[in-house]
Amino acid sequence: MTQLTVLPHSYLTLNYRLTLPNGDDYINTFVDRPATILMGSGQFAPCFEKVLLGLGLGEKKSALLSPEESFGERKEDLVQWVSLKALKEGRADDVEFNPGDVIEFNAPGGAQYAGVLQSIDDEGAWFDFNHPLAGRPITFEAEIVAIL
Repeated sequence: MTQLTVLPHSYLTLNYRLTLPNGDDYINTFVDRPATILMGSGQFAPCFEKVLLGLGLGEKKSALLSPEESFGERKEDLVQWVSLKALKEGRADDVEFNPGDVIEFNAPGGAQYAGVLQSIDDEGAWFDFNHPLAGRPITFEAEIVAIL
């Protein structure tokens, strides 16, 4: 019987954890329920898929990923001002916005993107469109539960 290993297009179930430099978990499926992904489909970041390749059923692996290897460096030009009119466009009249909220926007062509609200006043708001983990080294830990 051949040993199953994770390949570039494997369909698999895994537990994984992303840990910040201070030791806090950003995501931890070990305490909840495992994730099921199709490798190479865009469901999982390529930096994480690279760590999983070649792992066998039940195997665990941990890797420290630099910002360059994972979500990139923070870019100050991705902190942008959005007018209150643009912010409220297509939303309910009574919607409330608070610093720390993750707000989704529609881009031309139907794509969506999100930013974290930094501050807001009567004219508009500052948003950070960087990935929340940009500029931070992270530890990725995974355990293969099933290879389907």
